[in-house]
Amino acid sequence: MIDDDTTADTGSSPRQRAIEAYESARDSVSGAGRRAADTFGEAPLIALAGGIAAGALIAALLPRTDAETRLVRPTAKRVKDTARAAYKAARDTGSGKLNELGLNREKGEETIRGLFQGVTDAAKASGQAALDAARNKG
Repeated sequence: MIDDDTTADTGSSPRQRAIEAYESARDSVSGAGRRAADTFGEAPLIALAGGIAAGALIAALLPRTDAETRLVRPTAKRVKDTARAAYKAARDTGSGKLNELGLNREKGEETIRGLFQGVTDAAKASGQAALDAARNKG
């Protein structure tokens, strides 16, 4: 016999699935932020990752019956196909506009390298100035 709080196909309660989806969404968003800081080229994917995480959470909180699944399946497929096409169009257009502005992955990496080199040089110069001041004072 199957408990009302569990589903026949997964064996987990809607509450447990919601908790797992929330944790997964939180981890995805946190991981997306770290990855975006690592490379300039992944920045457009942050919004997508957040949307996917939010969608997974909502889906986990709203369990469907078999009848709903049969009725929703054709619409869900159309929505999925439309979302995939919209994502591709947005990605391609965004990348094209960024390239027109000279903002591409290579340029971003070059800028970040230059920034870190400047910070390193400033730190070395500051350290040397402090050392020179301490030697002259003593």
